[in-house]
Amino acid sequence: MAKKVLIVDDAIFMRNMIKEIFVSGDFEVVGEAANGLEAVEKYKELRPDITTMDIVMPFKSGIEATREIIKADPKAVVVMCSALGQESLVMEAIEAGASDFIVKPFKSEDVLSVVRKVLGGA
Repeated sequence: MAKKVLIVDDAIFMRNMIKEIFVSGDFEVVGEAANGLEAVEKYKELRPDITTMDIVMPFKSGIEATREIIKADPKAVVVMCSALGQESLVMEAIEAGASDFIVKPFKSEDVLSVVRKVLGGA
């Protein structure tokens, strides 16, 4: 059965790009969110196997949303998506409970390898 993915990014072109990567890797994209508030709501509603989370977003940052998701579900798998130069934010995200991170701009094989690693080879 395909692993379910929630994609969180405030830029629609990034969500579409990430969605294409997951679909090509035989994952099922079950939802998308454009900010941290939506991310927490959608996570609780959809219970995906993995969530990709942009760090810098309006209303609630990816770090705050990750904290809330992990608090609600300690087994949640969240992979942060950061731009170059956001290393300190990435460390904060890992401390907040993120499983790993990918750096933009990313290659599809890099995304899929990180995701498979955090899912235990899925």
